[in-house]
Amino acid sequence: MNIKDLNTFITVAENKNLTRASKLLYMTPQGVSKIIKNLESESDCELFLRTGNGMELSECGQHFLEYAKKANSGYHKMRQELLRIKQKERGVVDLLSAFGILRLITPECLRDFKEKYPEIEFHYRECPDKQIERWFQAGEGNVAFSLAPCDEALYDVLELESFQVKLLVNKAHPLSRKSSVIIEDLKDEPLYIESSEFKIHDLIVGKCQEAGFKPNIIFETSGFSLCHKMVRENKGVSVTVDFVSDDMGHGNMVLIPFSDGDYEWKICMLTRKNEVPGNGVDLFQKHVKKQMDLIRAGVVTR
Repeated sequence: MNIKDLNTFITVAENKNLTRASKLLYMTPQGVSKIIKNLESESDCELFLRTGNGMELSECGQHFLEYAKKANSGYHKMRQELLRIKQKERGVVDLLSAFGILRLITPECLRDFKEKYPEIEFHYRECPDKQIERWFQAGEGNVAFSLAPCDEALYDVLELESFQVKLLVNKAHPLSRKSSVIIEDLKDEPLYIESSEFKIHDLIVGKCQEAGFKPNIIFETSGFSLCHKMVRENKGVSVTVDFVSDDMGHGNMVLIPFSDGDYEWKICMLTRKNEVPGNGVDLFQKHVKKQMDLIRAGVVTR
């Protein structure tokens, strides 16, 4: 009996069908059946009741499943702990970054870090900010870039920089003549916005709900470039921050600040609370902070 066998048993138990489980496991039904029979022989009890509708757990099987899940969870937790120890001992930076943040910090920052510290193993992944924090909470990565709000009970949070979220409109749109807007100005406007996997989505939808209306979201996307395109074609409005819009070019569009509260896009660097991240992460944090200082001083341009 090993972890692979237990994982096979769990998959069969959850799917109640040998053929379906074998496809998920990339195994033959015969191979899965042999593992189940070996587990039944080793535990000296029948784990499944074979029925016309598939495979149902016996009473023994139900108890076996409970302990199999605990063993599987404990094994993966142990593997994650060993990985974190290796990261500290060997100098590994495993960065998880929300989309858009590396655009701000600049790819050169990461390139320069790898050139300065070639002995440090460096990896990075990008995805929406909510996914970043789910991965980080699950034990993946040892440093993360995400957006506020961040749970300070879980993370040590270093705020890097903050930008005002603004309304992006076409110059032909009536709102373009305003020097500032309030959230009620979005009522009934066709809105293109990043998906609910992004905190900027929650910010705008939450503000609309507080004002007593539901935003007219035409389309949700995982990339701001589509929002930018729709506004450029005057098919709707969107929200973004200056440096993202600047990179894409304003052209026939304008950014208008909100005047009815805080609309912040605050970038944070996270490490796990009560966890010693290791020398590699410590050096990386110092390197990023220095880069941000150089950007603010105008020595480094984005």
